[in-house]
Amino acid sequence: MTVLAAPDAQPKASLYINGVAVEGQGAELAVHYPYTGEVIASLREASTAQVAEATAAAAAAQPAWAALRPIERGRVLIRAAQIIRERAEELALLETMDTGKPIQETRVADWPSGADALEYFGGLAATVTGQMIPLGGDFVYTIREALGVCAGIGAWNYPSQIACWKAAPALVMGNAMVFKPSEETPLGVLKLAEILTEAGLPAGIFNVVQGRGAVGAALVTDPLVAKVSLTGSVATGQKVYAAAAEGMRHVTMELGGKSPLVIFDDASLEDAVGAAILANFYSSGQICSNGTRVFVQEGILPAFLERLSQRLESVKIGDPLDEDTQHGPIVSPVQAGKIRAAIAKGEAEGARLVCGGQGEGAFVPPTVFADAGDEMFIVREEIFGPVMSVLSFADEAEVVARANASPYGLAAGVFTRDLARGHRMAAALQAGTTWINAYNLTPVEAPFGGVKLSGFGRENSAAAIEHYSQLKSVYVATGGVDAPY
Repeated sequence: MTVLAAPDAQPKASLYINGVAVEGQGAELAVHYPYTGEVIASLREASTAQVAEATAAAAAAQPAWAALRPIERGRVLIRAAQIIRERAEELALLETMDTGKPIQETRVADWPSGADALEYFGGLAATVTGQMIPLGGDFVYTIREALGVCAGIGAWNYPSQIACWKAAPALVMGNAMVFKPSEETPLGVLKLAEILTEAGLPAGIFNVVQGRGAVGAALVTDPLVAKVSLTGSVATGQKVYAAAAEGMRHVTMELGGKSPLVIFDDASLEDAVGAAILANFYSSGQICSNGTRVFVQEGILPAFLERLSQRLESVKIGDPLDEDTQHGPIVSPVQAGKIRAAIAKGEAEGARLVCGGQGEGAFVPPTVFADAGDEMFIVREEIFGPVMSVLSFADEAEVVARANASPYGLAAGVFTRDLARGHRMAAALQAGTTWINAYNLTPVEAPFGGVKLSGFGRENSAAAIEHYSQLKSVYVATGGVDAPY
């Protein structure tokens, strides 16, 4: 067992505006280490005036940034990715303190994914071109232009990754960004702002404001903001979307889900169990795309539950700074309470508790319910914790109908050796992202986002460029003008 030393998590200042770390003027914002509950940093929220200062700085700096050659903007992002990789251990430790995730996770999943996004979009910058449309003698060409100032609002489960996922396409297309992280996990984005400045990003192009809902509301409704990109709950998304609509702002919404993972009886049992574990218990279950409705075909159900229980017996729960820990604490006591209430409701409604349960303190163990019904709370509602509901099914038509009987549509997975069936299922499942014989893999090269209440717009891949830019058509006449009078 190797337990790492906790780093100093107190940042230089709470906000980052116009290339400088500045202290907030609003209410105190204490940052708690989820494992112990201790205060590891003390920040202050941005005042309304400071939110306006950040958007004004972004608006002032953005035209010159957009006027640069795309390849020059791309170089800044690529250099930032290099700096992140050079400081990988330092950043992983900070992410563990901020989120409570085990160090073995933050070393491979959080900042590394953010670096991949910065590098990918940095390389993509110079390849984004317009279109020429011939019209006989005349022609039209298109230009993909920046939107202006983009507001980013992050979630607490992947704070640094989310900041990079939003900043990379926004900045490379010539926009400026003001980012508000979750008040639960505000530390990583301040490091990102410093790194971007060190990499050569001009002052004002990436700004950070801290705060709770009122700060987010001030940012979303600021008249200088042209685009809002949110990662959060459906309830928050609906409020932000409505506020953004008043100003006809562009919007990307990456919201929650209650995603199905469908396992047919011809699937590899070991792979299916492994995927179900990844789809429910990685990051202590605090992942929006998790496949928490696990549909298992009747013929394989007993073997699936037996093997799942066996593998979960050996999971190591404990100190996130212990390199052997596999399952860390829940982000906050409030969130842990919500998860425990859902577990109690599952038991009260008659689902069979296979393993896990309430847990103690900051920890909720991997919890599996069997004999669950589609109408139960634990099957219908997003819990955002390590709670899996296992449901049985008979055939393909039945499971498609039941899997789609949800207002959410973020993700879905299917395990089968019959690839024709795998492709049929991927086409039939109502989800923005679907995996065949895998789960929760989100490479930056692939678009990610939801349908139905799970949101719209796409993060990552070349598709994200469309959501951080707008098309201008230019008609070019090559002859005279023929007017009717």
